[in-house]
Amino acid sequence: MTDSAGLTIAEQDRRTVLRFAGRLDAACSAMLWPRAMQAARRAQGHDLAFDLRDVSFGDVGGASFLAALEAAHGGTAALIGADERLQELLRRARAALTRQAPPVQVPRTWREVAVATLRLLAASIAFIGEAAVALMRLPVRHRMLRSQDLLRYADQAGVRALPLLLLLGYLIGLILAFQAAVPMRRFGADVFVANLVAISLFRELGPLLASVILAGRTGSAFAAEIGTMKVNEEIDALTTMGLDPMTMLVLPRMIAAMLVMPAMTLVMEVAGLAGMATVMRGFGFPLATIENQVQYWVTTSDLFGGLVKALCFGLAVAAIGCRAGLGTGVGPRAVGLSATAAVVGGIVATIAIDGVFALAYYRLNL
Repeated sequence: MTDSAGLTIAEQDRRTVLRFAGRLDAACSAMLWPRAMQAARRAQGHDLAFDLRDVSFGDVGGASFLAALEAAHGGTAALIGADERLQELLRRARAALTRQAPPVQVPRTWREVAVATLRLLAASIAFIGEAAVALMRLPVRHRMLRSQDLLRYADQAGVRALPLLLLLGYLIGLILAFQAAVPMRRFGADVFVANLVAISLFRELGPLLASVILAGRTGSAFAAEIGTMKVNEEIDALTTMGLDPMTMLVLPRMIAAMLVMPAMTLVMEVAGLAGMATVMRGFGFPLATIENQVQYWVTTSDLFGGLVKALCFGLAVAAIGCRAGLGTGVGPRAVGLSATAAVVGGIVATIAIDGVFALAYYRLNL
């Protein structure tokens, strides 16, 4: 049974022979796929052979097609009249088809945990060094840093997060004010709830919660985007073309996160003050009293100290997300693991940096 696509199917001594003719490339494989795949499945339990004597040309697509037929059959097919080039392509296609992702090794002993920690630390230091070198070379490679990408990442990280920032900030201010007002009313000090909530928002909660939102939304997105590019070998293609992935992919994301984090923090703080004012108004305090309490107790050092924190938090979250993406492995779970690592690492790093800032501000009497 022969058709114009160049495939003949024959049964010889309990062996199914697929005889191909003409070109065996990607286009031809697509035409032959249904009939050949059906014949390979019917031959399960019997021998399968590929007659390639009349094939005039074969490429990687044709070899992958033959390997897929063998996988559908469940065994290796015998080759008839195949040249050495096509045999080598088929051997590589078989190896690629049967290759599996290495299992994730979970550290079980203290020694393995220590080794994994040292490797993570070394990879982080190497990433910081590469980012610093890319930043120093930026004046020479400024064309690789596209302004359109920078604006797109800023929109993704900051502008699209505004509804979530407003909602979360308002609820946090509302809850803090209500929880603080109930016990403080016993001592007649409920007017100082405005001071407590305002200072907490400006010094700690505003930058911290904004960075958590950045890690959950943007850090994971950065890791997933770069990780997908890593799995699809697009980063290797950039390197082959002489383009620096750190300059094109990492620096725009880090700069965008640093620029939008202070604005995100301010939005969070204003929304929190609105929530606090809602509770205070419910307890009978006029807006003038609330405003005077906030202006009297909150200083410029509280405001700018929180904004400096936000700047560092944004840099850390973006850097960790990009590093997780560049370290993506192989397999279907690799991108998801990178996104998870970016979120967890970003939150942990934010809290650790916040502790360092708390100690520094205490020493500097800020």
